[in-house]
Amino acid sequence: MDSTATDRFDTSRFEAGRNRLASLAYRLLGSAADAEDAVQDAFLHWQAADRQRIKVPEAWLTKVVTNLCLDRLRSAQVRRERAVGAWLPEPLLDGDPMLGPADTFEQRESVSLAVLTLMERLSPVERAVYVLREAFSYSHAEIAEILDITESASQQHLHRARRRITAARRGGGKADLASARRIVEEFLAAASSGRTERLVALLTDDAIAISDGAGLTEKLLRYDTPQRIAAIARAGFKSTPAKQRLAGGVSTVHYALVNGAPAILFVPGGRVVGAVTFDITDGKIATVRGIAAPARLVRLTEAWRQHGPDTPLIAEW
Repeated sequence: MDSTATDRFDTSRFEAGRNRLASLAYRLLGSAADAEDAVQDAFLHWQAADRQRIKVPEAWLTKVVTNLCLDRLRSAQVRRERAVGAWLPEPLLDGDPMLGPADTFEQRESVSLAVLTLMERLSPVERAVYVLREAFSYSHAEIAEILDITESASQQHLHRARRRITAARRGGGKADLASARRIVEEFLAAASSGRTERLVALLTDDAIAISDGAGLTEKLLRYDTPQRIAAIARAGFKSTPAKQRLAGGVSTVHYALVNGAPAILFVPGGRVVGAVTFDITDGKIATVRGIAAPARLVRLTEAWRQHGPDTPLIAEW
């Protein structure tokens, strides 16, 4: 095989595993844009490597991507950005290949916005061990090789990661998809019509709401009582000419699944300008997340445009 044919073959081998590498990087970084950058950097490493000496390309690439992501998590810029509480994971529409494997409960949970947010409490190595073990079922021996640590250290990191995430996890039993949709539609109807009492009744007593302020604030906006959340929802979900101007036109409002959770999307002219996601437990809403920073909605918009039309919950907002 000549060198050109070899390069084409090796590029094909990389591309065959790109989605898996991207889903790994997304879980580690919580950002689709950063995950894409990490995978592209891994491709450059792959091109520059003596590939004939790489016995197991999948293992080699997994190690490269994992360590590239760890370098990003350890960078001063990332630590500074996330330390001030101005960060939420980038939302992805269900069906996006970057969400990766979803066959087990652990795989689905590891890519939820709730767990991606909780993983910010872990050290970079704890986060890597947790993702490699829970989402990709690597053995501790394999994780030790990827991270250049001992098997015992891998087991200890996983134990600490599970303990911290379990301790911070909120709520009990999750609603099935049909019930979740009904609850979210009730929330939207109550918010858009200004029915405060109904909004409060749909929220758990310890409900919280978090917003990125459309990227215009240095810190996340946080509301932590049902009454405050209801007031904010009434104001936020009320359509006004000013909001329409900011959104770039009249929006349609749609129900969707985002990172496995029920969500409401605001879509003027095929562009998602706002995503509101809900964590539902025991028949009530425990967490509301509002994401409207344009940079965090680029990939979601691309996926939505390929999603195809559906019947909106609100045809003109």
